Amino acid sequence: MAKSTTVAPARVHPLAGRKVSNKAVTLAPAEPAARMSLRAKPEAIAALSKALGVKLPDRHKTSATNKAGARAALWLGPDEWLVIDMAGGDPTADCAGVKLLHSAVDVSHRNTAILVEGLGAEATLNAGCPQDLSLAAFPVGACSRTIVGKIEIVIWRTGETAFRVECWRSFSAYAFDFLEEAARDAAIAA
Repeated sequence: MAKSTTVAPARVHPLAGRKVSNKAVTLAPAEPAARMSLRAKPEAIAALSKALGVKLPDRHKTSATNKAGARAALWLGPDEWLVIDMAGGDPTADCAGVKLLHSAVDVSHRNTAILVEGLGAEATLNAGCPQDLSLAAFPVGACSRTIVGKIEIVIWRTGETAFRVECWRSFSAYAFDFLEEAARDAAIAA
């Protein structure tokens, strides 16, 4: 009897092949990353921070990264974080040994991200985001759950003129199309 082999289908990035670049802004899909939605009470934060190798931030609009910059924890609420690992790690598995009450859910296949970079990045995002994204109000490292257009996103300022927009895969084409149109306007204004 012939032995059958099963090959897992290749996951196609929902924004594969999409990129926009003009004199004001560049939009590009972020590389795949592991993501975890983490909920925990204050008594579990120290143990979870140790397990993850990054101190979980405890103030609104803040984020923290590990020394290598490959893993980030974004504060979304008093007991909620989005953990992003960009180096192939598994934050959910890292939390498995923590015995204190917490919820660690892998959302890697639910989310994707769009990188928005350039002098027109703020203007591009503010075309559909009501939040003040000026550097004074939203400094490097700031993050927030908000909206762009009609969809919920998590926005993280990764540099003076750079943002990472996390959104659900099912809304990623809409988010990219919206930001692409806004990028055209930002280029005209530049």
